Amino acid sequence: MLWVLLLLVSWAVAGVACTRLCLAAVRAAAVHDVGTAGGGGRDLTLYETAFLSGGPRRVADVTLVAMARQRRLLLARTGWATVVDPLGRDDMERSVIGVIGPEGQSLIAPVRAAAATTDAVRGLADRLERAGLAVPDGAATTIVDGIRRVRLAALAVAGLGAVALLLPAASYLPRHLVALWFALPLTLTLSCLVIARIEVPPYALWASPAGRRLLGPLPRAGAHATAAGDERTYLTSVAVHGIRAVGEPDLRAAFAHRAHYPSHAPGHRPGDAFGRHRTEDDPGSGSGFGDAREH
Repeated sequence: MLWVLLLLVSWAVAGVACTRLCLAAVRAAAVHDVGTAGGGGRDLTLYETAFLSGGPRRVADVTLVAMARQRRLLLARTGWATVVDPLGRDDMERSVIGVIGPEGQSLIAPVRAAAATTDAVRGLADRLERAGLAVPDGAATTIVDGIRRVRLAALAVAGLGAVALLLPAASYLPRHLVALWFALPLTLTLSCLVIARIEVPPYALWASPAGRRLLGPLPRAGAHATAAGDERTYLTSVAVHGIRAVGEPDLRAAFAHRAHYPSHAPGHRPGDAFGRHRTEDDPGSGSGFGDAREH
């Protein structure tokens, strides 16, 4: 009867994890409702669009892409960023240049990570939260943590079920019935994850309902403009969809570079004692459930 104890543990783990996620979703919905009427009658700036669509990292990506297209920042296919014009035109650009260093050179991956945590990005997040357009940091982080717990619970239930099947079977209960009993809490956790995937898309971790309404009419992916008059449309598409909306192959390759420079710090040149023959693992620009908010 040891399998019964394992089954009870499985139900307890699954039930607690799913309950916590549901409660987190309810609390987040209450926070969303508070800001539902915010932001009416205003247009989003490029950086606001990037933050509401993908968080701080997306803001850094849009800044890098904009500076690269204006030839004020060189992004090489090898994954290095080089400052061409050390005079930033706004706080975001000055933050990026400050991370790299004037006339400096750095890997793109650590620049993206460091630029996403600057005072300029934190100030942008605070302004959007006060306007009711962004989800408060605590609410989004709680949902992310809840989803992670449900994932761990699903793995735990599967592991406990495997252990139960390896135990000597009771003469009155076939193994397939034991597996069926454990399939019930496993189905609960997997169903909870599916519902969360549908009801909580990645951008919902950043934008409140009011913010999502402002994002609705913005251009879809594929707006790869080349004319100067379409530059705003192009950058807005990148802000909404991330690096996958970048049309230039060389620029996409610069962000996709995944070599390893474990000890590199932004601002050092690749030939010095800190940057020789190193690369940085670039996790990409996506904002999934596993990514906690970073301010």
